[in-house]
Amino acid sequence: MNTILVALQIISALALIGIVMSQATKSEGLTGTIGGKTESAFQGKPGLDDHLQEITKWAAISFMVVSFIVAFIIK
Repeated sequence: MNTILVALQIISALALIGIVMSQATKSEGLTGTIGGKTESAFQGKPGLDDHLQEITKWAAISFMVVSFIVAFIIK
């Protein structure tokens, strides 16, 4: 059981690293905060960045859950 959980933790960590590295950086500097983009609620279909953010969120949640389970089981 311990081996399976540790393997899941490693797989979820590698997946999270890969997903985060595949996202585009948002290095706008002060242009995005001062006069920058205005986002509308009616932009249409979500793009690749939106999907990657959603996948990143769920990958991070799964990594945290698996890590907590491993920490409590393996003492």
